[in-house]
Amino acid sequence: MNTIVIGIIIGTLFISLLLLFFVVLIKLYFTKIKNYTQKLYQKDIDFQKSLTETIVETQEQVLNNISQDLHDDAGQQLTYINFQIENLKFDSPELQQQLEPISQSISNLSQSIRSISHSLNHQLLLQQDLLKAIQTEVERMQKNDLVKFHLELDNSGNKKFSTNEKIVIYRIFQEIINNAFKHSKAKNIRIEIKTKPHFFMEITDDGKGFDVSKKGQTLGLQNLKARAKLIEYDITIQSAINHGTTITLTQNQP
Repeated sequence: MNTIVIGIIIGTLFISLLLLFFVVLIKLYFTKIKNYTQKLYQKDIDFQKSLTETIVETQEQVLNNISQDLHDDAGQQLTYINFQIENLKFDSPELQQQLEPISQSISNLSQSIRSISHSLNHQLLLQQDLLKAIQTEVERMQKNDLVKFHLELDNSGNKKFSTNEKIVIYRIFQEIINNAFKHSKAKNIRIEIKTKPHFFMEITDDGKGFDVSKKGQTLGLQNLKARAKLIEYDITIQSAINHGTTITLTQNQP
């Protein structure tokens, strides 16, 4: 009898150990699958990030080339034209009054081209404070009487921006403003930026708005999202027809 009981106990222990072995084996198998899936997912993320970085770098190179062309070609030609007008004013004093408005217009155009050239060149951007660069760009655009800008800057957080952050945030800002100029027919654009407790930029216009569900996949909006993702920021787009548009860029929190 005791032999049978001992046999049953040993058999039960053996089966229990066997079941435990299979449970551990299955758990290890699922862990391995999970890790493999995570690696594949990370590789896909890395590939997408690398692709986005390449696109952004290409765009920056194109913008730098345009900046250089504006500075070297258009800028120099305007300088030469203005030089000719000044000579004409010197040779023909009686024409000075008529030529002065033209000379002033050329000077203003030359200054505008210089400002645009600087705003397109990210090397110049990196040499200055990001918020100051945004403020300078707003001041340049305020010369356009069709749109009124309202700018609120608060850098009480004294945030130090990385190179990528400076370039990407500035390009996002430019693209949002350009889209508002081109499509929204807005009369007012409000820009709020603060760095405490974390970076926050909100740009609102009172334009015609659009249906986000229909235009949310357009290249321009996708480009904004791709840029934000590149520096691990969040971007939200809120808009409704005849109710303007609000775009918010915020820094992801750990």
